[in-house]
Amino acid sequence: MKKQKKIAIYGKGGIGKSTTVANISAAYSQQGKKLMVIGCDPKADTTRTLYGKRIPTVVSTLKDNHKPTLNDLVFIGYNGIKCVESGGPEPGVGCAGRGVIVAMKRLENVGAFNEDLDIIFYDVLGDVVCGGFSVPLREDYADEVFIVSSGEYMSLYAANNISRGIKKLHGNLAGIICNCKNIPNEENIVKLFAEKIGTKVIGTIHRSNLIQQSELDAKTVVEKYPESDEAGEYNDLALKILDNTDYVVPEPLNDEGFEKFFKQFI
Repeated sequence: MKKQKKIAIYGKGGIGKSTTVANISAAYSQQGKKLMVIGCDPKADTTRTLYGKRIPTVVSTLKDNHKPTLNDLVFIGYNGIKCVESGGPEPGVGCAGRGVIVAMKRLENVGAFNEDLDIIFYDVLGDVVCGGFSVPLREDYADEVFIVSSGEYMSLYAANNISRGIKKLHGNLAGIICNCKNIPNEENIVKLFAEKIGTKVIGTIHRSNLIQQSELDAKTVVEKYPESDEAGEYNDLALKILDNTDYVVPEPLNDEGFEKFFKQFI
């Protein structure tokens, strides 16, 4: 029996998690893989470029429909990719992580996880690893974690905090995805940080206007510009993630150690 890969992608808000998840999912779909992508960010924009527009969230659907079916919660996007958005409360009202908990339980109830899938992705906000956002790890939905980070201070600070959560929950950190913001010495900074916490850089995505242009059309660059260098980077990353068997429980830096690490590059 084939082994299903269950992957959680964490990172600071705005760092490019959703773009990364959507593009590597599109790459896998072109290889004939069966996928489900679950957006666990209250912004609910993970699957927009896979479905072509925003889809109703689980939380919003449950407000009007207390007995939803599978088809009410799971939407079929590009190349048959199953798309889900957990959603959350209005800004400033309630715990955003609660939406993740509600969504996971409801997806279980309608049998979403019983389907024949090769890969399940969870796109998870990582600024605060609270109870709700740790669900993919705490409840054993995901088997491995990748952190998306640039070489910027706040992005790596969030990555270090995420690694603390992974260690506390005894999760499997599979590597760092370097999503470049074009700062000096960026790839080396991320590489050295990864080594500091005991892991590696699994792949690098270079900043490109072509990716942003594709998103304006609600498409991934893999779909819209399949022959581009940018699509090639996502395809390479997808292969590395699929082939990876190297997992660690990270050793995050304490606050003083992180400050000392980063200041050497200023």
